[in-house]
Amino acid sequence: MAGSQAGAAARMTEAATTFLAALSAEQRAAATAPFDTGDHRDWTYLPGSRPGLPLADMDDAQQGLAMELLATGLSAAGTDRAGAIMALDAVLRELEREAGVSNWERRDAKRYWFRVLGDPGGDAPWAWRVNGHHLAVHLTVVGDRVAGTPQFFGANPALVPSGPHAGLRTLPESEDLARVLLGSLDADRRAVAIVDPIAPGDILTRHDPVADIGRVPRGLAYADMTEPQQGHLTTLLRHYLDRLTPEVAEESWQELVVAGLEQVTFCWAGSEQRGLGHYYALTAPPFLLEYDNTQNDNNHIHTVWRDLRHDWGEDLLAAHYARQH
Repeated sequence: MAGSQAGAAARMTEAATTFLAALSAEQRAAATAPFDTGDHRDWTYLPGSRPGLPLADMDDAQQGLAMELLATGLSAAGTDRAGAIMALDAVLRELEREAGVSNWERRDAKRYWFRVLGDPGGDAPWAWRVNGHHLAVHLTVVGDRVAGTPQFFGANPALVPSGPHAGLRTLPESEDLARVLLGSLDADRRAVAIVDPIAPGDILTRHDPVADIGRVPRGLAYADMTEPQQGHLTTLLRHYLDRLTPEVAEESWQELVVAGLEQVTFCWAGSEQRGLGHYYALTAPPFLLEYDNTQNDNNHIHTVWRDLRHDWGEDLLAAHYARQH
């Protein structure tokens, strides 16, 4: 499957090289680090500064090149969602300012950091990331292969309650598609899928460098669903995978198919009623998707995709170093 990703790897290399060439020496120093830098696997979805160069410290042309780099790692739909997440921080800024929330100034649509690890023009592995509040996109490039996890998309507020953007939902499908699947289950299958009447306060794997998939309950297996229910689960799976650029998303999907979709499980925790706290996960170890909406009066979504084989390009790097030695 290596050839199928060669185009994606080439687009990322070109975009990263062009972006870095447009920066001043000082900007480039902030935006780059060695591939083996000690914080390579550090990431978070919480507010706060990140290593790298933020959009706020770029001019308009540089910001455009940065966003072009982001678009090489995501599908058109994924790029739109990522942009919407960034824009939502400006909406949250105004909501918190009007509500008198302290530190509302930290919300900013340009507080998203871009960073390139290693040399995108060389032969060695390299990586790039975009990280800020509720957005974490990590791509690792090894030759003509690409790994695209960990990946995090979030939304606060999930539904904008007031103001000029009232009614806006930034990640509607992440909730709606899961509710379609849950609603399709008969009573016996729903009893297996619902693992707890109370949702956890956040995604269970947090933002750890290595995800502990053992934290996540199993629930109902794909193999134990009817064909229509399996179709709903497949649609939900593809919703997450298809945030990535198509070549990488399709390979991730084919790996799941080859491994056997029957091992994929769906679990739900919390209320089935809209507006109340809820959580769900899809797992097929070592792969998982998690969603949680419990914070800020159940109006605050976190979603994450982790894969112990591919997080940080682990399997690609192992194969690369084995060939080198």
